[in-house]
Amino acid sequence: MLTASAPSLNAPRHKSAPPTVPLCFSLGIMAWNEEATIVQTLTSLFAQSVFAALAARGERCEIMCLANGCTDGTVAVTREYFQLMARTHRYAAAFTARVVDIPEPGRNNAWNRFVHADSARETRFIYLMDADIIFRQADTILNLFTTLEQNLRADVASGRQHKDIEFKAHKTLRDRISLATSDLTGTIEGRFTGQLYCLRASIARRLFLPRDLGAVDDGFFKAAICTEFFEHEPDGRRIAQAPRAAHVYQAYVAPAEVLNNQKRQMIGQTTVHVLVEYLKTLPTEERSDLAVLLRRLDEEDPDWLKRRVDRHIASIRFFWQLFPGLLTFRFKRLARLKGIRRLTHLPATLAGFAVTMLACARAHRFLKGGSTYYWPKAERLPRFTSASGAVD
Repeated sequence: MLTASAPSLNAPRHKSAPPTVPLCFSLGIMAWNEEATIVQTLTSLFAQSVFAALAARGERCEIMCLANGCTDGTVAVTREYFQLMARTHRYAAAFTARVVDIPEPGRNNAWNRFVHADSARETRFIYLMDADIIFRQADTILNLFTTLEQNLRADVASGRQHKDIEFKAHKTLRDRISLATSDLTGTIEGRFTGQLYCLRASIARRLFLPRDLGAVDDGFFKAAICTEFFEHEPDGRRIAQAPRAAHVYQAYVAPAEVLNNQKRQMIGQTTVHVLVEYLKTLPTEERSDLAVLLRRLDEEDPDWLKRRVDRHIASIRFFWQLFPGLLTFRFKRLARLKGIRRLTHLPATLAGFAVTMLACARAHRFLKGGSTYYWPKAERLPRFTSASGAVD
């Protein structure tokens, strides 16, 4: 199991800060039935160096667990852990932590609530993270927002992500193919992952996730932010890679898991494509604040995006036409590699292409059925590999 050093419980604690202490960032933890893993994630989070840094800067942060539609003990376990940290963490004055218990499940609704309602208006940065990751380096959270402080051109900061199988002493062929596909994904310019990222609050509050947008919020955000809300050609420099910022997540390696995850990705990328193409047709003044526009569209007609997806699916003849570049994106990533790596990563590219084609056929069939929501995580059992992935 991956481990993280627990915060010091015996060190002297700083006195409580007055409510006038400036709020640096708000951090939302996306949680859906994470009872089995969330303590491990929270232990990793509260071992981060950011709390000492905030105390030294005379600032604070707020942390919220966005428990959406949980039917297990996630809410109770997290509340108990937050209460423990409030009593025992050395830098308890540098943070507040609470659970936001959202009755209805859904990542998009939880994201919208956190960004537009639950997070404090005065916060400067907004973090979103999944409830089943482990921090690889102790300065990850600190380095994400300081990267944005130092790089005024960037609006998003991201770090490196590691699959848990990377730290296995003896890797299977399946593990090696999975890791090779990660190398290929790493060639994408301006890439960031929805598992953990930091946004300027001023940008986050101009964004909104429609109800029927597939579960690839990072893809939509990248499209909007890198084009300055569809005004210019994409500029990958809007997304900054923070130094010494990394986390570990559970990889999909079983064939059924890989196929289901790819199906989810294809559904998500299709809905993002449909949404972006529609937004590009609107006047600049309407799309300059997507939060206002997309919230209004959802309120006036909750099925507006689904109907657009339905029309898109009806307009294409073959499943490989779900979105542009579907047939070539893996080979373009391979072409960005240098020298012998193109040859060594060719098997992973071909395997990934085969999986993509099968996943696209399944996604096409699913979307033709009139639904856009697909979340295969419910079928997984939590697991992490050995302690070699421990926090540095």
